[in-house]
Amino acid sequence: MNSLKDCYKLSNGVEIPCVGLGTWQAENGKIAISSVKDALVAGYRHIDTAAGYKNEESVGIAIKESGIPREEIFITSKLHNNDHGYENTMKAFEETLKKLDTDYLDLYLIHWPNPIKYRDCWEEANAGSWKAFEELYTAGRIRSIGVSNFHPHHIEALLKTATIVPMVNQIRLCPGDTQDELVGYCKAHNILLEAYSPLGTGLIFESKEMQALAEKYEKSIAQICIRWSLQIGFLPLPKSVTKSRIVENGEVFDFELSHEDIKLIADLKGVCGFSKDPDKITF
Repeated sequence: MNSLKDCYKLSNGVEIPCVGLGTWQAENGKIAISSVKDALVAGYRHIDTAAGYKNEESVGIAIKESGIPREEIFITSKLHNNDHGYENTMKAFEETLKKLDTDYLDLYLIHWPNPIKYRDCWEEANAGSWKAFEELYTAGRIRSIGVSNFHPHHIEALLKTATIVPMVNQIRLCPGDTQDELVGYCKAHNILLEAYSPLGTGLIFESKEMQALAEKYEKSIAQICIRWSLQIGFLPLPKSVTKSRIVENGEVFDFELSHEDIKLIADLKGVCGFSKDPDKITF
């Protein structure tokens, strides 16, 4: 990977830019609009949002105002936890398109496999949502389909009725939280791993090991994290609403971490905390 516009290739042949801008907690309105526009000016061509982030309208406005042709920008959104099942998913998809002011998505994900609303029937609800995803994909209204926060047992349940294997699983992957079993499962099934929260939490910036690596490579700790993610083969989605950090987070193609340092970063167990158990979330 040599630039923000370099791509991974999904199992269906669709190309997805190797770094995306995460927009979780980017407040709808001026903040979200300006951060997306800043990212596009900086060279990002991959924007990740979700119905649950409540900022799809701002993402759509920013893309329109950027003047960049829609087909040059890869847009991901995610199904809200309250909208699982076939009919609900179809309605939710139309609402997402309306808010984004676009007539197709590049990637659509089931955001969580087992939300509290469907705790007693999650498998059936996911099967209905995936049926809708497959129909929308076949109709050309979504270029690629996938999941988020799914563990192997959730994917295995989905595959009982699916005719298309998810192309992506977007999960929390950051220094010390590497979810090795899940990563191995996804790689074996040719499912691309997207890394949300690739910078973990603020705790990563307090790590003496990461501070030492930043000095060694003459890069920021954030850049070390993003580069680490790329070298492992993940697709990082760093989130920021600060222009200088958005630019900095994209400047990760002029250095390479050693194998020893890649392992050191992976072994910082718990430095950023750990992922939520998707079967125990309360939302």
